[in-house]
Amino acid sequence: MPRYKLTLEYDGGPYRGFQLQDGVPSVQASLERAIAGFCGHSARVHVAGRTDTGVHATGQVAHIELDKAWRPDVVRDALNAHLVPEPISVLAAEVAPNDFHARFSAVGRRYLYRVIDRKPPPVLERARAWWVKTPLDIEAMAQAARQLLGTHDFTTFRDMQCQAKSPVKTLDLASVERVGEEVWLRFAARSFLHRQVRSMTGSLVEVGAGRWTVARLGEALAARDRRACGQVAPAQGLYLTGVEYG
Repeated sequence: MPRYKLTLEYDGGPYRGFQLQDGVPSVQASLERAIAGFCGHSARVHVAGRTDTGVHATGQVAHIELDKAWRPDVVRDALNAHLVPEPISVLAAEVAPNDFHARFSAVGRRYLYRVIDRKPPPVLERARAWWVKTPLDIEAMAQAARQLLGTHDFTTFRDMQCQAKSPVKTLDLASVERVGEEVWLRFAARSFLHRQVRSMTGSLVEVGAGRWTVARLGEALAARDRRACGQVAPAQGLYLTGVEYG
């Protein structure tokens, strides 16, 4: 059966996460309905990363198998036609080798977290970013973020329900920059623990707001204790921006 790699963009707001769940809307359910509408048969969508409720994507990757060979542009356009009016877009479709797997072939994942730190509440971006009233010190945040780089036991920033076998991960990128009225936090690693990015972001905002010192962020990491984590950033500011393959 021909296998296709799909690059996806979606607004996670209306969905209870990516993964298929009975009785609730999910990105996977919508995609699988679109496939059935296009091809006339069911197909399972395999994804690089199962985003949580409310989390967005600009570069999610999935793969599917169809019972007929179609031109990739036909697959892309037909799926998009069947996804109207849902906030999901197939940005690209391409034929993939039979041994390609969206999740298990991935060697890196990239996330962006957007924070708006201004006094007036945002209107157009309120479902797209975390509004923080306190102006943030991005230099302190960047300094604190550098302590997260490398291989560590990230138990402090691991959700209690995380099913990963080990809390040890290697963080390749942890950067903080100001972009207009926003603060952008970027993270990259081969894989992440459940809610790790939102947990790290929440603690870094504590540093930026002056409630934590830079050193306290390092102490929280070293504690390897979930109770040492700061607030967990809300879902609406998080974006899966890309998946890398060898």
